[in-house]
Amino acid sequence: MFHVSSFGYRPGRSAHDALAQCQHNCIKYSWVLDLDIKGFFDNISHEWMMKMVNHHTQEKWVLLYTERWLKAGIEQADGSIAAREKGTPQGGVISPQLANLYLHHAFDMWMDRHFVSNPFERYADDIIVHCNSKAEAEEVLQSIRERLQGFELELHPEKTKLVYCRNYLRKEEHEHNSFTFLSYSFQPRGKVNTFGRKNKFMVFSAAICSKAKAFVREKIRAVFNPRNTQVSLERTAIKLNPKIRGWLNYYCRFNSQIAGRVFLYLNELIRRWMKRKFRLKSRKAVVGQYQQYMQSNAALFVHWQKGIRN
Repeated sequence: MFHVSSFGYRPGRSAHDALAQCQHNCIKYSWVLDLDIKGFFDNISHEWMMKMVNHHTQEKWVLLYTERWLKAGIEQADGSIAAREKGTPQGGVISPQLANLYLHHAFDMWMDRHFVSNPFERYADDIIVHCNSKAEAEEVLQSIRERLQGFELELHPEKTKLVYCRNYLRKEEHEHNSFTFLSYSFQPRGKVNTFGRKNKFMVFSAAICSKAKAFVREKIRAVFNPRNTQVSLERTAIKLNPKIRGWLNYYCRFNSQIAGRVFLYLNELIRRWMKRKFRLKSRKAVVGQYQQYMQSNAALFVHWQKGIRN
């Protein structure tokens, strides 16, 4: 029953589906509303939530357990239990479903009634709305702000912003020309044209965001410290490969070359490890050792299998 543009926590729908639709709409529409609901899970109104559940079922056991989940107390540091008057527990088994139900009525269906010409993507409480002009975006934003206030929700004044989707056809200057959605950064990027010329043109497209890059590097370093020469590369690969495979599968869906370059960091750590392990003095010797090992063990790391070897 949920909206076609609601992607989070739904069978047969994924973050990649939301990103693909967002990319498509950024090509068609010049402006984006990047909406951030302040403390969404902590501020869901129990009264409104139960009205919405009642709208779909009168099963007493469903209503009973939903209300119990909503009102379940919060254990404090001293062991005492604090009563919950609003919000749904993050991590609770029913919370994603309740979150979708809340915004289905508070946002999705309302947008369909009042702003049918402004498509959107919603993944839980992460929402992107597309507009044709800045004036239209400002009008839609004010209406959304008032609508959500009626359901005891507030847009974050600093994190919510209007973004201009700048490309080779849209050349105006505005305060914001990028936004992050589902760990992808949508922004202007240079792209080599397909007619063989050397010059580039500007497109507005998605790629792994800076925060995600830093996260990946941090997780790699947590597993593989190049100072620890007692740990073998084979053992390191066993630990890292499941993570690398997941990162590549998620972040290489759009602009895969940008995501792939993140793993050059791991290659550099491997070279540092080899320098210490084999007590190599020169950069040339380190590179030679790395190339020889990598060519003999090309399938050791998942990113090597994908050709990310420099």
